[in-house]
Amino acid sequence: MIRQYLFLLILLLSEFCNGQTDYDKLITYYKTSKNFNGVVLAATNGKIDFMKGTGLANRQTITAINSSSVFKIASVTKTFTVVLILKLYEQGKIDLNATIGTYLPEYNGEAKDKVSIHHLITYSSGIPNCEGKTGIGVYQSPVSVDDFIKKYCSGKLEFEPGKRFSYDNGNYIILGRIIEKITGKSFSQNLKESILAPLNMKNTGLLYHKNIVQGLTETYNIDDSTKVFYKDDPLYIENYYSAGAMYSTAEDLLKFDAGIFQKKLLTKKTVDLMLTPYPELYGVAYGFWVSENTFGDYTFKVANRQGSIWGANANWLHITDNNKTFIVLSNTNATNLEELTEQLVLISTGQKKKQ
Repeated sequence: MIRQYLFLLILLLSEFCNGQTDYDKLITYYKTSKNFNGVVLAATNGKIDFMKGTGLANRQTITAINSSSVFKIASVTKTFTVVLILKLYEQGKIDLNATIGTYLPEYNGEAKDKVSIHHLITYSSGIPNCEGKTGIGVYQSPVSVDDFIKKYCSGKLEFEPGKRFSYDNGNYIILGRIIEKITGKSFSQNLKESILAPLNMKNTGLLYHKNIVQGLTETYNIDDSTKVFYKDDPLYIENYYSAGAMYSTAEDLLKFDAGIFQKKLLTKKTVDLMLTPYPELYGVAYGFWVSENTFGDYTFKVANRQGSIWGANANWLHITDNNKTFIVLSNTNATNLEELTEQLVLISTGQKKKQ
């Protein structure tokens, strides 16, 4: 009997080590062949199967990335914003079909009495893109949230609300301000009280350009022709606000993932609402894109959220069929994170990785 137990233990340890070896080989390959700098995490049922950091957090001081490194998570911020909106919805404090003017009476754009909270969440408001023709320019001068909305999110509608998908940070910046107006608290305070503290997310928060955040990686762009890295252009990250100004770690994001998919933050009914895709709007749901994706020999229902602000890049994938989670954070734009995530899925589901 003891021999049988020992044999079983050795077999299990062997399988575990082989899985780790496959993950390690993959990360080494992506580091050496595809310039990956960042952290990867794979988990099942909220428990970490593999987590590792590689590359450089700061190229001036030659500081290495580790599994606890902090990253700007860009548009992954939007999923936090959605959860805050849905918590207010559960409390009866917000109507998803109510218009902007219901909660921001001072808003003076054409969307005031035509665009609903649902339209903002699904990028179907018709409000012109806040970046206009300047792109990053709207983030390179300090401006208050109210002034940002007035200057960049209050133009004439470009199409009838709900009829088209048009990705825009402005929609979520308006949502953040609505959260503040309803609660009488800052967006940052709402995050802390409603999400971060309950989930014990100690390494996550809203970033301001003057802040010093311990362990925060610098972000870099790569020149495609020379393969030389350059520091990102300067910007006021707080201008991204509730659309993209947060920082976090892979492990903290796994806690957030569990908060959603294990129904710790929202009821099952609300999570089901959150994960309802709108095919006519490119499959967008509330805070995610939800679809049927094929990985190797298997097709799974997945919820996916990406983020990208120059060198700050993130990919978060949750397979709802088997409750597997994959988080990839990077401080450069050098690597295709979707491709890397797919390889992680193949390993996690026992399929041969394709390199």
